[in-house]
Amino acid sequence: MSALPEPASVLSPPHRAPAAPPAPAPALVLEVLDHGRTRRVLEWTFAAAALLLLAPLLLLVALLVVGTSRGPVLFRQERIGHGGRPFVVLKFRTMRRDAAARAEALFAVANDGSGPLDKLRRDPRVTPVGRWLRRTSLDELPQLWNVLNGTMALVGPRPTTPREVARFVPREHRRCAVRPGVTGLAQVSGRSDLAWDDAVDLDLHYIDHRSLALDLRILLRTVPAVLRARGAY
Repeated sequence: MSALPEPASVLSPPHRAPAAPPAPAPALVLEVLDHGRTRRVLEWTFAAAALLLLAPLLLLVALLVVGTSRGPVLFRQERIGHGGRPFVVLKFRTMRRDAAARAEALFAVANDGSGPLDKLRRDPRVTPVGRWLRRTSLDELPQLWNVLNGTMALVGPRPTTPREVARFVPREHRRCAVRPGVTGLAQVSGRSDLAWDDAVDLDLHYIDHRSLALDLRILLRTVPAVLRARGAY
């Protein structure tokens, strides 16, 4: 089998051109790209096999979550997916039960996110086990079920909340042209350490160059990115 090509223009962050004079904002036209039967079959097979192989680990994590803090095992939240359609994303719960009630007060005082994102590097709502799950990305494993039901892909932009999408500028809506991913070019390039505009540049770069070969390279880069835990909070 021949080696996969490594074009620098695909895996390297795109260079930004100097800012052009502002132009009138065009009417929003949501682009929706087809994912293809082959890609879908491969993703479904991978997700099903991973869930079976990781079943003991999933059970252990579930026991840790319910054994160390009150609340459900899984965190469910509405996100915006392919074509702007809402769906429910699944994660292992990493926060305390009152997290949503405390959010507005916390972000009124401090916010480490950029663009439309609300983030805290040291979020007091995160449980000790939840902090470990985030650092190791184990909290993301239930999203394999989202891959099975077709609401997410293995590779794609990070799934965004309705609150974040409501703050998008026109070009950022192109992120909804493909299904959101469990991992992606932005996720393996710094995660939460990336400025929002840089993450969007990488997401749009992926959409413009997406292929099965690129997906495979991003999946291979996910392992060392998870081990480094850069930007995981």
